[in-house]
Amino acid sequence: MDPEELEDEELEEIRRYEDFTTIDWIQDSILERKRRLRHARATYIPRRSRASLTSLWIQFTKFMTAGQSWIVLTIVGVCIGLNAAIVSIVSEWLSDIKMGYCSDGWWLNQQFCCWEIDGEEIDGCDSWHSWSHVTLARWIIFVMFAMTFSFIASHLVRSFAKYAAGSGISEIKSILAGFVMQGFLGFATFFLKSITLPLVIASGLSVGKEGPSVHVACCIGSLVAGLFDNFRRSQSKMREIVTAASAAGVAVAFGSPIGGVLFSIEEMSHTFSIKTMWRSMFCALVATFTLAAMNPFRTGKLVLFQVTYDRDWHFFEIIFFVILGIFGGLYGAFVIKFNLQVAAFRRNHLANHGVAEAVTLATLTAIIGYFNRFLRIDMTSSMAILFKECEGGGNVFNLCQTSAQWRISNSLLLATIIRIGLVVITYGCKVPAGIFVPSMAIGATFGRMVGIVVKAMYNAYPHSGIFKSCAPDLPCITPGTYAFLGAAAALSGVMRITVTVVVIMFELTGALTYILPTMIVLLVTKAVGDFLGTNGIADEMIRFNGFPFLEKEDHVYNVTVSTVMRKDLNTLSETGMRVKDVESLLSSTNFKGFPIVSSDGSLTLVGYIDRSEIRYVLERARKNRGRLANTPCLFTARRQEADDIDLAPEVHEDDEPEEYFAPTTAGEGIQFWPWVNKTPMTVSPELPLEIVMQIFKRMGPRAILVEDHGVLSGLVTVKDVLKFIATEKPDHRPSWDERGGLDGLLEEVWTWANAIISRTLQWSRRVLRR
Repeated sequence: MDPEELEDEELEEIRRYEDFTTIDWIQDSILERKRRLRHARATYIPRRSRASLTSLWIQFTKFMTAGQSWIVLTIVGVCIGLNAAIVSIVSEWLSDIKMGYCSDGWWLNQQFCCWEIDGEEIDGCDSWHSWSHVTLARWIIFVMFAMTFSFIASHLVRSFAKYAAGSGISEIKSILAGFVMQGFLGFATFFLKSITLPLVIASGLSVGKEGPSVHVACCIGSLVAGLFDNFRRSQSKMREIVTAASAAGVAVAFGSPIGGVLFSIEEMSHTFSIKTMWRSMFCALVATFTLAAMNPFRTGKLVLFQVTYDRDWHFFEIIFFVILGIFGGLYGAFVIKFNLQVAAFRRNHLANHGVAEAVTLATLTAIIGYFNRFLRIDMTSSMAILFKECEGGGNVFNLCQTSAQWRISNSLLLATIIRIGLVVITYGCKVPAGIFVPSMAIGATFGRMVGIVVKAMYNAYPHSGIFKSCAPDLPCITPGTYAFLGAAAALSGVMRITVTVVVIMFELTGALTYILPTMIVLLVTKAVGDFLGTNGIADEMIRFNGFPFLEKEDHVYNVTVSTVMRKDLNTLSETGMRVKDVESLLSSTNFKGFPIVSSDGSLTLVGYIDRSEIRYVLERARKNRGRLANTPCLFTARRQEADDIDLAPEVHEDDEPEEYFAPTTAGEGIQFWPWVNKTPMTVSPELPLEIVMQIFKRMGPRAILVEDHGVLSGLVTVKDVLKFIATEKPDHRPSWDERGGLDGLLEEVWTWANAIISRTLQWSRRVLRR
């Protein structure tokens, strides 16, 4: 067998990426190119044979292969839409079962049970029965249901699928960048997260289902694509399907197919091609269409809080829009800052108490939230109420009643403060937990409060100069729009995304006139976030977990590669090594690959070979020959000399081919050279680190070798760069937990507050000087 054919046929099987390793996208693209060439040779039809039956079958096969991606995307989109509809229906039923049951059918939630009255009425109807007419008993039952749901969900996650906990967005970003996490997109994770997500939402924990919905969608994409050989063997093709699935996950979560595509571009993947964009759009369209056909809310709407605004806004309201934008930026900075501190505390002290933590948080949330009407009901239902206009049945909870406006404002403010605290301590616990909807709910309560205050100002001073643009015969202020804009600001502040939020909010409302206010609010939010120097919570969680992921904004100037590279390398000699030497090196190190240097001691770089490939060849050789301790290892192919023997693997008629062995002057040896990367990515030690970071971001090699005039000097990986950024840059400071627990936390709070005050004073001085 020819060595090149051997390499083409078996390298796919060899290159099995181990768990918590990084995919080498350069090598993956080379393998994909070889597959295409091999497929083209196998399906080539001579001109004289193109009319035969065999040629027609080959052409049909080629057509099906070309359309396989769209078939897979269609299946993925349908499955995502079905899963989203089922999760929504079950979540609504479980959330309402805490308050009572429907006498017409136990399987009906309150909205469906009282459908003939009004889906937004909270008081229910004759068919809906509360568990008790005693307030204390209702409260106890409410808390017991919350405890039960959280216990079941956290216990299932801990026992069967640890990867089902959390949001999953930060991990998926790392996976799309090339980080391997075996089981994170597996069937167990998908099944358990789909089951436990409705339980977590119904428990009342201050978490959302939108982030976990993206994770579940990516699991579906990976599982469906894994049924096809073309996708299972190609990491790049699998990445396209998972990226498209992430867009579909956001699309069904918000009823926003275009917003889902933009989310996958802006947040999930930093190597987004036009081909991937079209496939993401198609998958999001199929998923959204499936969800609309299922009609889980029986309203013809894709989401429960979809609304439409038909009144225009006024220019004087920009002042209050800016206030909402400032709130969104401050909220995002506050939550990200202190949630990371809670995550550090959870990792150090609560790692083995995930179930107890989840049950405690659910109990605390239920005890506190029951007595606030905006915390007691489901967050999605709460937003549906807060977004509504006062006209047309929007006076639920007396939101539009003038006599109760200050009592409602106080209740909204209290709900905002309590929810912020609950989100800080809850996000990241060991249950499926997203932060999209909680943030939007916080922004909605704050925004509605601002809207009520502005409306009260107008009612008190209708002839003031600021309100002169209001028409006398029409309502001037729409408090629901403030809730809508506040939700957008809070979501943008915590995720640090802008364009995606604008499009999602536009698709939710269908109000073209509110695109400009939304853009104003989000730009102010982004400016505040940039002013405070915060990143999105998904990016911060990537850094916190230590995933090898370089953000687009990561940069280091005036530093060369030689400052960051590893210099104490374990290398392989092209000749002179035996199997026992190689196995000793493998057992004593955990490196994922080894440079190959010349055997004359000059450290001349010859090539690079992955750890998995070495183990593969040794396992196959040992299967054929048994003990190999003193067998020589060949990492380079030599030219035939007068007394040399051909090193090309021979073809045997046995069932077990022995192409891994070749005769040498020292006896029969194992040849590794067909699997050696003879042209690894190399750079000069004087090259700026910023350029190397761009190579990692755009080309995606697993490791870059540092070569000085042909001599191996070192090696650099993404983890080396991230470690340098985290520890060597001047602005790095240890966390509060590293500085001593509670004292460190108080110091962190004081430092953070002091930084805000000092920067604000500096900005004020600059403005006054001008």
